[in-house]
Amino acid sequence: MSEAKTVKRSAKSADLADKEKTASRATSERPRLRDAERTSKAILAAATKEFAERGYGGARVDAIAERAKINKRMLYHYFGGKDALYVAVLEGSYIAIRSAEARLDLSHRSPQDGMRELVVFTWQYFLDHPEFLGILSTENMHKARFLKRSARIFELHSPLVSEISGLLDRGAAAGVFRNDCDPVKIYMSIAALGSFFLTNRWTLSTIFRRNLSDKAEIDAWGEHIVEVIFTYLRP
Repeated sequence: MSEAKTVKRSAKSADLADKEKTASRATSERPRLRDAERTSKAILAAATKEFAERGYGGARVDAIAERAKINKRMLYHYFGGKDALYVAVLEGSYIAIRSAEARLDLSHRSPQDGMRELVVFTWQYFLDHPEFLGILSTENMHKARFLKRSARIFELHSPLVSEISGLLDRGAAAGVFRNDCDPVKIYMSIAALGSFFLTNRWTLSTIFRRNLSDKAEIDAWGEHIVEVIFTYLRP
């Protein structure tokens, strides 16, 4: 065998060995990446519960680490500290509802059907995610101080405002909605009617001597929100 062929074959073998090493490293790194992702998600889930239940001031890093079943040093490794973790929780909470809102297909609904779907969706989301209302309540007590620190704040703007605007325009053109509605006010009204009931039902139940946590009361309030919004929209 010539010297040139021997050198060429050796180079191929070396190249193959390098590729195998690279593939091996990539394969070994994938489980670590998956573990890191799982750990990060576990910390965020635990922190969301802790902040929602105890507020920013009452939440403790030790309690979050215990909920997540991790060493406290891991929490600091992933998020740096309590403030940064709280901002990440805020971002995650908003991103979750925005992602759910994005799955609504209001542009292909009639104005009335689309508006009803939006009201029902918002009410049901609040019922299914009480931690979201808890986080919002905490952040409003801080006058959005932490939310303003978020580099992703403009991503958190609801895409539904333009969708609502489309519903209102089509509804006004069809003569089923008034033609002077502000889509932001409509969105805020829907959210306010739902969140006020759920965050105040314990005190209101005591004052009015009615069990507002009863399923019948909750279902009736959901329909009440629909009626209020549609009464306002009526031309």
